[in-house]
Amino acid sequence: MVANILVIDAQGGGIGRQLISELVKKNTRAHILAIGTNATATAQMLKAGADHGATGENPVIVGCRNADYIIGPIGIVIADSMHGEITPAMAVAVGQSRAEKILIPVTSCGNHVVGTGEANLRDYIQEAVRLLTGALGRD
Repeated sequence: MVANILVIDAQGGGIGRQLISELVKKNTRAHILAIGTNATATAQMLKAGADHGATGENPVIVGCRNADYIIGPIGIVIADSMHGEITPAMAVAVGQSRAEKILIPVTSCGNHVVGTGEANLRDYIQEAVRLLTGALGRD
């Protein structure tokens, strides 16, 4: 079975781009769908090697229905986060999805997660990819 991985990002798509690049390097043999809240984010994730891409609220909602794993910055589960790019409907879709969620604790938009320790974004991305590839059985 090929896993469906949904990568969601906003703004410039940098986190999603880095996640997808690392997943491609790990040869996850999964279907990677990149959904950006804007065209720039989507384009960056497609350049990194996503299999397919889409932009906007409805693709997030539909993508969450079919995903086995959802990965992205923690703001994807918080309505109006990421400078307002995450709509309430997007946050609900991610939160209600049966997919396993792997969230990166990014604090730049005023959301802080205690207990995560001090690490840089690169370390968090490596940890997120390690968790996902471990779950896929492809360490």
